[in-house]
Amino acid sequence: MDLTGMIVSFVSSETFTLVVLPILIFLARIVDMSLETVRVIFVIRGYKYISALIGFVEIFIWLLAITQIMKNLTNLANYVAYAGGFASGTFIGMCIEERLAMGNVLIRIVTKRGYLNLAKSMEEEGYEATVLDAKEGGGPSKIILSAVKRRDLKEIINIIKENSPDAFYSVEDLRTVSGGIFRGKTPSKNYLIRIRRKRK
Repeated sequence: MDLTGMIVSFVSSETFTLVVLPILIFLARIVDMSLETVRVIFVIRGYKYISALIGFVEIFIWLLAITQIMKNLTNLANYVAYAGGFASGTFIGMCIEERLAMGNVLIRIVTKRGYLNLAKSMEEEGYEATVLDAKEGGGPSKIILSAVKRRDLKEIINIIKENSPDAFYSVEDLRTVSGGIFRGKTPSKNYLIRIRRKRK
């Protein structure tokens, strides 16, 4: 029997249908869903061309997987593989997004104590800090705003915990940033803390 005949015979075998095919569907869905998660990230960041390319590959893989399931509707293992690949691909895609750490974020910090030390520590590490007056239910407080690279977010959070452990902070995605001080630029010798007081 030639090689082609052997391949056709194997694809038609029960082993391929019950074991190999579900594994292939599982792997295809992992790749498919990982690409979908990454594509959404690129769409949010405004990368049009690479998002379109990833979308093409993503839907092509999905069509291959769903076609095989439609051809083997009686094989329960295919359904399990499809669902398992979907879940696993979603998880892996999120891990990839964390590793890419693309784009910029705005971190908003609300604190009552230690804001000067916190802002100073941020400036010393190369991050810009804008300090605003604020008022909470418990009295006056300060808001510190800083636009940072997403990859630097963990370090910023560590600085917050070290200097103002009771502070409340939130993080928002930024699509476009102009100017400002980002990690890697040389900060001014004078701290760039800008305190805006309310008009009386």
